[in-house]
Amino acid sequence: MSRIAIVFHSGYGHTKVLAERVKAGAEQVADTQAQLIPVEEAEGRWADLEAADAIVFGSPTYMGNVSGPFKVFMDASSKAWYERKWKDKLAAGFTISGSPSGDKLNTLQSLMIFAMQHGMVWIGMVDLPQNDQGTNRLGSFSGVMAQAGQVPPEVEPNEQDRLGAEALGHRVARSAQRWAKGA
Repeated sequence: MSRIAIVFHSGYGHTKVLAERVKAGAEQVADTQAQLIPVEEAEGRWADLEAADAIVFGSPTYMGNVSGPFKVFMDASSKAWYERKWKDKLAAGFTISGSPSGDKLNTLQSLMIFAMQHGMVWIGMVDLPQNDQGTNRLGSFSGVMAQAGQVPPEVEPNEQDRLGAEALGHRVARSAQRWAKGA
C-alpha cells in the first residue's frame, strides 16, 4: 500500500480544488491511499507525513511565492528536517494564481528546494503543453501550474488545470509504487 499525503493551503478554495484532484488521481492507482492535510491541521499530522511514501505540496502563488500560511508550515517542519524524517520520500508540487504567469515558477521552485532540503526526490509533470488542451496547459514541467481569476472555485481552475492536478497525483502514486519496489 502506497501512502500519499497532500499538504496544501487554500486561501479562497481554488488550491483545495486542485488538492482534491491530486488525491483523486493518486487513488486511481490500485493499492494507494491518499489523504488531504490542510496546513492549518499540519501541527497534529506530523506522524501522517512521516508515514507517507510521497508528499505533494500545494500553495497558491501570493506575491510571487508560497502563501504565508504555507511558509509557516515549511518553517515548522524544521524538526522533521533535522531528524531527516522525509529523506528519500517522493515529492511533487502544484500552485495556482490569478494570471497565466503570476510568477508561479518561483513558487514551484520554492517547493522543490524545500523538498530537496528535506532529502526528498522531486517528481514533475511529464505531459507536453497542449495550448489550452490536455493536462499541462500552461507548460510547466516542475509541477502543476493553474490559473483562476476572481471567480468562485466552482468556476476556475478550469477542467484542463484540474486534469493536470489529477495527472500529477496519478504519476506520484505510480512512482511511489515503483520506488518501493526498487524499479
